[in-house]
Amino acid sequence: MEAVNQTTTSGFILLGLSDDPALQPFIFTLFLLIYLITTLGNLMIILAVSSDSHLHTPMYFFLSNLSFNDICLINTTIPKMLVNIQGEDQTITYTGCLSQVCLILNFAGIENCLLAVMAYDRYVAICHPLKYTVIMNQYFCVMLLLFSLFLSIVHALFHSLMVSLLSFCTEIEIPHFFCELAQIIRLACSDNFINYLLVYTVSVLFFGVPVFGIILSYIHIVSSILRMSSLGGKYKAFSTCGSHLSVVFLFYGTGFGVHISSAFTDSPRKTVVASVMYTVVTQMLNPFIYSLRNKEIKKAFRNFTNRMLFLL
Repeated sequence: MEAVNQTTTSGFILLGLSDDPALQPFIFTLFLLIYLITTLGNLMIILAVSSDSHLHTPMYFFLSNLSFNDICLINTTIPKMLVNIQGEDQTITYTGCLSQVCLILNFAGIENCLLAVMAYDRYVAICHPLKYTVIMNQYFCVMLLLFSLFLSIVHALFHSLMVSLLSFCTEIEIPHFFCELAQIIRLACSDNFINYLLVYTVSVLFFGVPVFGIILSYIHIVSSILRMSSLGGKYKAFSTCGSHLSVVFLFYGTGFGVHISSAFTDSPRKTVVASVMYTVVTQMLNPFIYSLRNKEIKKAFRNFTNRMLFLL
């Protein structure tokens, strides 16, 4: 089939999680519930942190930004999926698809950077407690956040620009519920070798460096904790890192698992179902992980809820 220029491509067809019409109401209800839980849960984290002056510290500053990023990330995928199911229309415009690719890469990249920044914050707090307030000052925290945002935007725009140079055939079906970068490149009629090469090299660097930083930080953290003489001090140090480590394993574990499984399976549907874990489920579980394991967040939740009930 003859390739056509990107500008003449009317759009794509998102096949979703299943082509069985009987399953569509169940999928719609399930993902609507996940969307509401994720949005409300992360919003509660943001409100609890902002309303409690005791939580105005670097650790909770980054946590509230992580929650805001999770809200943004899930809003790039689920609403369009729900609209498509409800309207029985699986199409997405070329511009909308390219925008979705860019936004997903951007917000996933910010999460990747924030997890590394939060690991560094824990490293400074445990390994250099006397210098913590000096090192993790307000200016430095804002600069870390802005630098993470800058890197993520550059990474997302770079891949989006490379995708915009590809040509596609007239009939384009994406076996996914959102426009994923790898799926878009796979559907190109023009030569996509350079795109694949750049995806793997740039992504390995962009995601690999933060992972290396997280591992290095926790090597120093564990070493410092083991040198502590007090059992209470060891428990407190480990407990402050537990929530962050859980989120790290959930985000990177599911992400790597999806990409490894896609290399060994020929079924796009299995890959799509697996990708739900790191694009949807991770963002839903993050508020529960932090609220269930953190006494300060629980207390802030109670205080915020009590104030809201009093105002009502």
